[in-house]
Amino acid sequence: MLGWGIIGTGDISDRLVEDLTAVPGARITAVWGRSDDRARAFAGAHGIPHATSSLAELLHLPDVDVVYIATPAHTHADIAIEALRAGRHVLIEKPVATSAADAERVYAEAVVAKRFAMEAMWMRFNPLHVDLLARIDDGLLGEISSVRASFGTPFQARGRILTPADGGSTLRDRGIYPITLAYWLLGAPAEIAAVASFAGETDVEGHATLEWSSAFAQLAWSGVRFLDLSATVAGERGWLVLDPMFWAGTSARIHAGTAERIFVAPERVEHPREGNGYRPMIAGVTQAISEGRLEHPWHTHADSIAITRTMDAILAGVPNAPASPQ
Repeated sequence: MLGWGIIGTGDISDRLVEDLTAVPGARITAVWGRSDDRARAFAGAHGIPHATSSLAELLHLPDVDVVYIATPAHTHADIAIEALRAGRHVLIEKPVATSAADAERVYAEAVVAKRFAMEAMWMRFNPLHVDLLARIDDGLLGEISSVRASFGTPFQARGRILTPADGGSTLRDRGIYPITLAYWLLGAPAEIAAVASFAGETDVEGHATLEWSSAFAQLAWSGVRFLDLSATVAGERGWLVLDPMFWAGTSARIHAGTAERIFVAPERVEHPREGNGYRPMIAGVTQAISEGRLEHPWHTHADSIAITRTMDAILAGVPNAPASPQ
């Protein structure tokens, strides 16, 4: 039985905690909040026995084995490293860090500490994605030729996305999903062309074309307007469509196989959501830790670093990007 400490009391922690309590082998033992009042309120709402505003206190509780980090993005790397040095396993809300260099620091520390570390990319554990990626690996679509995906909703009320001091970035908060999907299918891109819009120093929307030797991806993200929330993967034998919201969806259409399947009656694939959608990821993390792994094979340290490096390259290559603060 793994004891979990929750670091952060926002809406994502709310949803994850509801799922965590339903996963065998996991129990929540403590929560950290920015203030004692926030921590106590969260603990009371979820029946968590220990609440504190002291990070050091939580990290040294004997019944905390693994921590889930859901604080502003710019704090992820330092908190994860502190937790690893305290001997705790870490599951880090995406993005794992606001630069590939910081992501590398986190995972290097995990290796030294001999503790599990993973970016909480729940999309990879979604039963629909697990099914479709397995079929693609088995040759369902043949060689992949293109990926199209976007994630855009006007969500400006979520200040953490638009606040430079908090490492806010719509690319890293939303664009990470289209980029991750393309990476799983095609690996790291050879070329990147992108444009983005900014509010001060913070990117609020953008789109990019990623190129490989025989494939491409067209990806978009926004925090100020709606974009199509589906995704499409095409190959030499057909294509499939992940219905909205593609990163957390439950259904897809496969246009492959016979002419009838391709053009008239695509195969419908459905997988009901488990709880709020986090349960499969939590179960996967629990199993990996029980097996003594330092990473999960479905979303490795190298995967996370490569995806973060791609986001770094997109922002660095945008023609109208503001100068980095000195």
